[in-house]
Amino acid sequence: MAASADAEVLVGLGSDGDLPVVEQAAQEAAGHGRPLHVVHTFDWHAAFTADTVAAPRDRAESLITRAAQLAHQVEPGLTVRAEIVESGLLPTLIRRSETAFLLAVGDSGMAGSGQCVPAETAAVQLAARADCPLLVVRREPPPQGPVLVGVDGSPSSHLALRWAVECAFRRDARLVALRVVESDEDTDAVAEQLSEALARHADRHTGVPTECRVVRGDPGQVLVDTSRSAQLAVVAARGDEPGRAMLGAVAQSLLYHSPAPVVVVRGLAEMPLTGPDARPARDQRP
Repeated sequence: MAASADAEVLVGLGSDGDLPVVEQAAQEAAGHGRPLHVVHTFDWHAAFTADTVAAPRDRAESLITRAAQLAHQVEPGLTVRAEIVESGLLPTLIRRSETAFLLAVGDSGMAGSGQCVPAETAAVQLAARADCPLLVVRREPPPQGPVLVGVDGSPSSHLALRWAVECAFRRDARLVALRVVESDEDTDAVAEQLSEALARHADRHTGVPTECRVVRGDPGQVLVDTSRSAQLAVVAARGDEPGRAMLGAVAQSLLYHSPAPVVVVRGLAEMPLTGPDARPARDQRP
């Protein structure tokens, strides 16, 4: 279902290394006119193994305070709520994603690691199980390139396209809609379909510069390669893959291998669009 008008941008804060996630999530929240909710979980079992129980709790309080201060520095007028929850981070975020507008987390060191990332990694689990779109933030800032979206013609990929139009509008960025086809497909016919779909979803923001690309190849590899010059890559959690699991092959490729931040779109029957008079976000990264 569509996110409610007061749905928040939710941030999963695990450690100091996730403070850049707070910064980018604050920009997202301000751009969409949404409040920001930062959640950090505290494990009493781990605290009891420390020299003193008070020290881990003090560190948690310090981290959540710094996160709230950072969000206000990035977007001074933003409504920010910061909370420590005595529960596991993953089940907490999955449960709260049911009412969130967007969930933002770090990438658990996936981008550029060159290693096999376990399926139980938080970012992977959330991409597969969250009930709202997921923003996965990388450790390195992306270039100021276009917003990239992968479209395979499925209904879910059209949701991703709609989201990408909004992202490009708020960033004052160019939008590149990419369709990867089989060797026997008619590229001219597919390009026409893609152009029509983009025109339909971009009708509220006609000032957004757009580009349609239709290429042959492996969809995951083509999107990962193209994302290297993008400031953000947007993809549906599952495209036209009815036999696959909760996270499709292309979404997995981008999540694991793209150096750009990735938005995995799921859980939206209808995205509430930003109004034509809404301001683009300032100095966005991604």
